[in-house]
Amino acid sequence: MSANLEAKKSVVEEIKGKIEASKSVVLANYNKLTVLEVTALRNKFKAVNCEYKVYKNTLIRKAFEELGVSDFNADLNGTTAIVFCPDETSGCSVFAKAVKETPALDEKIVPKSAYVNGAYVDKAGIKALAAIPSREVLIAKMLGCLQSPITNLAYVLNSIAQGK
Repeated sequence: MSANLEAKKSVVEEIKGKIEASKSVVLANYNKLTVLEVTALRNKFKAVNCEYKVYKNTLIRKAFEELGVSDFNADLNGTTAIVFCPDETSGCSVFAKAVKETPALDEKIVPKSAYVNGAYVDKAGIKALAAIPSREVLIAKMLGCLQSPITNLAYVLNSIAQGK
């Protein structure tokens, strides 16, 4: 076998490993991004422990096929960036925040689809995932809801004790 074929096989294995290790994988069209915009985007992904990479579509397709997933064949055309994320929502949220902060990116970087917990997610699903707050925010809201009745009870008991 040629050295080029061996190199491609190792890249496919690398992609497969990253897909399996990630809770979500987002595919995006990154057409016409400047180097500065890509660098800024990579830094935003790095801040939330995501990895932004660009591979050849055929290698990504081969990695998904070896994992038994064929839903992404239509999305693997044109320029494709892939983002590996340690949780379900962070990658989608970074795309949404980047476009919100820099409206010029709206047409330059467009999420195509995602692979979340073993399931295919389309563009509409990506927008829905981007709207979900992070895990820490959800936990804080839940704790606030749990603490609220106890706080109100303590306030009422304190008012009764003071004779108000």
